[in-house]
Amino acid sequence: MTYSERFRSQQILSRLSLALASMVLMIALVGCGPKAVRGGPGTSNRDLDEPAMSVGLDREDLEYLASSNVQAFSRSAIWKETIETAPVPPLVAMWPIQNNTTQHIDDQIAALLSSVETYLVNSGHVAVVSRERQAELVRELRLRQSDIYDPATAGKLGRQLGARYFVTGKVSCVDERLKSTHRVQYSLVLQVIEVETGLIRFQNEAIRSKAMIH
Repeated sequence: MTYSERFRSQQILSRLSLALASMVLMIALVGCGPKAVRGGPGTSNRDLDEPAMSVGLDREDLEYLASSNVQAFSRSAIWKETIETAPVPPLVAMWPIQNNTTQHIDDQIAALLSSVETYLVNSGHVAVVSRERQAELVRELRLRQSDIYDPATAGKLGRQLGARYFVTGKVSCVDERLKSTHRVQYSLVLQVIEVETGLIRFQNEAIRSKAMIH
């Protein structure tokens, strides 16, 4: 074998060794890297959603806050004496829920409002105005975001929508730290307001606490 042939042979072996080493490294990285898993009903990881990952509001917290308030509403006097006995399901408008925390939780509040709306729709005892129609009316009247939380404005819009009640609320929290523990106590106050009179016909508060212990 000539020198040039030996040199080419060494180059080929070197390249093969480098390629093999790269493959081994990639396999190692894939084996040690992050792994995505699917969880929840219908999967082998049914309890994936249960552990808390942070002190923020997660889907399980939102579900608890929404269901607790709606269940209290369904047991209230106005529900049993007025709504359930109405010959025609009264029309309800879902109003924005105020964020009284210092956190940026617009997505969580939107999910919370959707959960409350779903419970009410599925009850069969009330008819719920489309939120798209409400947003359209807000645009037509050129209202600012701050106007939406004004009870007088809400009452005016409710009358234009033909709603008998509007459902609204507010999320607040108390944030505390003690040594290695960080605790946040969230509360959702849900209100049902009669459009014609402006009276609060139902109010309930549900509380959820989250903590991070270092």
